[in-house]
Amino acid sequence: MIKLGVNIDHVATVRQARRADEPDPVWAAIEAELGGADNITFHLREDRRHIQDRDAAVLRSTVATKLNMEMAIAPEIVKIAMELKPDQCTLVPERREEVTTEGGLNVSKLRKKLAPVVKRLKAAGIAVSAFIEPDADQISASADCGFDAVEIWTGGYAHARSPEDIETAVVRLIDAVDHGIDAGLVVHAGHGLTYRNVEPVAAIAGFCEFNIGHSICSRAMFVGMREAVREMKSLLLRAEQRSIVDDFAPAPSTRRAAE
Repeated sequence: MIKLGVNIDHVATVRQARRADEPDPVWAAIEAELGGADNITFHLREDRRHIQDRDAAVLRSTVATKLNMEMAIAPEIVKIAMELKPDQCTLVPERREEVTTEGGLNVSKLRKKLAPVVKRLKAAGIAVSAFIEPDADQISASADCGFDAVEIWTGGYAHARSPEDIETAVVRLIDAVDHGIDAGLVVHAGHGLTYRNVEPVAAIAGFCEFNIGHSICSRAMFVGMREAVREMKSLLLRAEQRSIVDDFAPAPSTRRAAE
C-alpha cells in the first residue's frame, strides 16, 4: 500500500516569520498522524530557517509513525542525527540561497563524502535515503554508497506544462523506479506534488512512499491538517488502483506488471 509522508517544515516557516511559539510543527505532526499520515518528515537546515533543534527533539519523542529527517552532510547536522536517531535520514543538497530544496543530490560526484556518512548512520540503526533526480547513474551510485532507499525528485514532472513534457517526465520516473528496484533500493518520491497533479505519479507501480509538504500545509489552512492529510491519502489510494503503463511506457517490456 502506498504510504504518505507529511513534511511539516512550512508550519515552522509560518512560526519563524514572527519568531513566535505558534503554529507548532509538533502539533501539526500529531494532527497529520491522526489524519492518516504514515510518516512525518522534517528538514533540519544548517541555517535553521524553519525547523529548530527543539522541534527535532520533541518530534523524536512524540511522533508515533516513522520519523524521517532530511539533512545535509554537514558535521554538525550528522552529529545531531546520530544523537536523535530518527527512523530514517534522507540526505539532500542544501544551498542557503534556495527557497526550498531544488534538484537532487549529486551522489555520483559526492560518493566519497557520502559513503562514510551513510555507513555511520546505518551503524546507528538509522535507515538512509538519498534525494536524487530520476537518473540511472545517480540511482546506481546510491546503491553503491550503501543507501537503503532513494527518494526520486518529481520536480521535473511537477514543473512540466505541455502534454509532451509531462509525458517525458513520467517516462523518466517510470524508468527510475525500475532502475531503483533492480538496484535493490526502496523507491520513494517527492517535490512539487499537489492535489492536482499527484495521481498520475502515484499510479506508477513501484513507488511505495510519497513525501508531500507545501500542498498539504496550504490545504490545511482551510480545512485543517487532519482533513488535508485524509484528502491527499485518498488520492494516493485511488491512484494505486490503476496503472499508467499503457499511456506512457514505450513498450510493455519496460515496465513490470503492477506489483
